[in-house]
Amino acid sequence: MRPLLGIFDSGLGGLSVLKKIQERHTKFKAIYLADSARIPYGSKDPSEIRNIAFEIVQWFNCQEVSALVVACNTTNSLAIDVLKRFSKVPVFDLIGSFSEIINESKIGVLATPLTVSSKAYTSHIKFYNPLSLVLEEECPEFVPIIENGDTGSKELLEAVETHLAPLLKAEVQAIVLGCSHYPIIMPIIKKLVPSSIRLIDPAVFLSKRLDTFLSYPDQSNESTKPFADIRFCVTSDPSSFSLKADNILGVKPEVEVISLCPTSCVS
Repeated sequence: MRPLLGIFDSGLGGLSVLKKIQERHTKFKAIYLADSARIPYGSKDPSEIRNIAFEIVQWFNCQEVSALVVACNTTNSLAIDVLKRFSKVPVFDLIGSFSEIINESKIGVLATPLTVSSKAYTSHIKFYNPLSLVLEEECPEFVPIIENGDTGSKELLEAVETHLAPLLKAEVQAIVLGCSHYPIIMPIIKKLVPSSIRLIDPAVFLSKRLDTFLSYPDQSNESTKPFADIRFCVTSDPSSFSLKADNILGVKPEVEVISLCPTSCVS
């Protein structure tokens, strides 16, 4: 029986994580949950994020998943303890997946305001590399623009330029995309960042961490269609999510609306 992964994010961003996992693995099924009714997470109160995390982990426990993949950096930075405490299965997270491979002495991080204020990336990186300098830059505009599908807009380009400027001025050697939405705009970021600076997508390393769990290397081709074994769920507006997901995945998925409840198995 193939493992059933539970993957969640506030919206579209976690699809970038799903893509990285499927690029490396094929023998798995998944439930993808987008909490679209409450996006964005990055500007909420930390206590609300922790409550949301509890609701999500309880829902996934009811789905009998084999592992939980935290594809939301904000939840990762503020509520990983909640997820690990209440999950009935192993938890794989983004921030804890890559920090030990950071060798650069000066690292920039682009992230949501809540992730930046938590200093989770700084703490994880400096745990493995105590002498490193970590500069975190909050980017409140990115997620709303990406969720609106305006990835080619002048507004987004100007926002990316603005938030890269302090990191480039500081001459960082690597930039971490500290929100799963940001790899969606990787082409824009690449155009504005010198090739000498390493761009780090934590999802690449999370997918590697799944190797032993999903029995990599896996070169099988069981699914006849991409993402055929993924159940897509949202907390609101399924048709909009499906249309926008098509732009990211190249597949327009069927999407169902679910309700999150901390005390019962509502699906």
